[in-house]
Amino acid sequence: MLDRLPIRWRLAAISALLTLFILSTFAVVMGELTARRVRNDFNNQLVAAIDNLAPQLGVEYIPGHPVKVSPSLDVVAAPENAAIRILAADGSPLKTTRHAPSFGFPVLGTITVRGYRVATRSVPLSDRSGTVRGAVFVQYGRRLSDLEATVRRIRLFLVFGVLAGTAAALAGGLILARRAMKPVAALTATSREIARTRDPNRRVPVPDADDEVSELARTLDEMLMALESSRAETSAMLDRQRQFVADASHELRTPLTSVLANLELLADVLDGERGETARSALRSSQRMRRLVADLLLLARADAPRTAPREPVDLGRVLVEAAAELGPITAEHRLSVDADASAGALCVDGTRDELHRLALNLMENAVKHTPAGTAIRASVHRDAGAVELVVEDEGPGIDEDMRDRLFERFARGAGDRGGSFGLGLSIVRAVADAHGGSVTVEDPPEGTTGARFVVRLPAAAPPAERPAAPGAAEVSVEA
Repeated sequence: MLDRLPIRWRLAAISALLTLFILSTFAVVMGELTARRVRNDFNNQLVAAIDNLAPQLGVEYIPGHPVKVSPSLDVVAAPENAAIRILAADGSPLKTTRHAPSFGFPVLGTITVRGYRVATRSVPLSDRSGTVRGAVFVQYGRRLSDLEATVRRIRLFLVFGVLAGTAAALAGGLILARRAMKPVAALTATSREIARTRDPNRRVPVPDADDEVSELARTLDEMLMALESSRAETSAMLDRQRQFVADASHELRTPLTSVLANLELLADVLDGERGETARSALRSSQRMRRLVADLLLLARADAPRTAPREPVDLGRVLVEAAAELGPITAEHRLSVDADASAGALCVDGTRDELHRLALNLMENAVKHTPAGTAIRASVHRDAGAVELVVEDEGPGIDEDMRDRLFERFARGAGDRGGSFGLGLSIVRAVADAHGGSVTVEDPPEGTTGARFVVRLPAAAPPAERPAAPGAAEVSVEA
């Protein structure tokens, strides 16, 4: 249970428990010693009282009348709330205080009987002439309940003292722990602020005292400096890598264009096996050109480099991308719905990048769904955003792939898991660069497939742009 408490409460609780143990031990020992001392004092006072009373007590025998006792027994017994009895030699009572119980046959000494501590002494009995006629017994008793009440009050006082001492130790421990943990709290607050701002250039406060807390602060400070140095080195290395990829991709476009032009010429003029070889090389070169273009786009997104923005009708972009994709969708049923009023589907962005986003989403659906399945792409306005949705009726996406789906060259589980290449990575990069997002949602209940939703902030259409048609639909089927 202590492990779940904050450290200042743990310190205070441990201090309080130690104090409780020490005070409890002290209270038990002192209570026992005090109780013994009180009982001894009680017995000593009882014996002293009867020893003082016996010589002063006069018992006079008057024939035919009760004995005469002076001073009055009730007056003598009142200060100590005692019970006094005067007994004859045969044990019969001669004189008693009011409400005094019977203590039995007199026995010289001190005994305990019927809840009383009783001391008995012998006193001479004389007549009016002063002649001693015999002896009587005086029993002097005090209630033990008075003694035990005093002992209980002492023990109760000790218990309250232990509890008060423990509470004071807990409060003092909390105050001391809070003061002791104040430098740690400052370190925690600074570390939390660094985590929030992600600014390792900040420094943690180092206490003046040369103790464990100051050592921790210096260690954290050194760690932050090492992290900042490592971060700067990593950032510089990544910048060099991004610049290299961007420069290499840019430089590769020119020779690739020349290679494609030559291969297209060879594919047109060669026949037979040589022509098929040229066409195969042409297809591979075209794939290489797309890959280089994708790498260049991702490198620019990582840089980041912002291309000029303008209002773009996302519905028209989707229709144009579907038309470009038409030749490879002969075995699928591709339908596009871009129903909107004038300018309702405008976003502020780069037309080529948005075209690549829409094209990649539909191309991904074509690649990963069986022939004959339907693919639906739509654009609609949702509050202050424009949503582009591409959904299919394919096998869907495994749960373990959803977290890695937008990574570059992500592959499915197992040796046969297909690669998603750079297409979905570009989709996310373009969506992020335009202040939007892309998510994978579950298909409607009772259906299968994948559903990609791109959400981009809506923008006002340009004033000079002609009104868009009320509906734009494209359907491409086998």
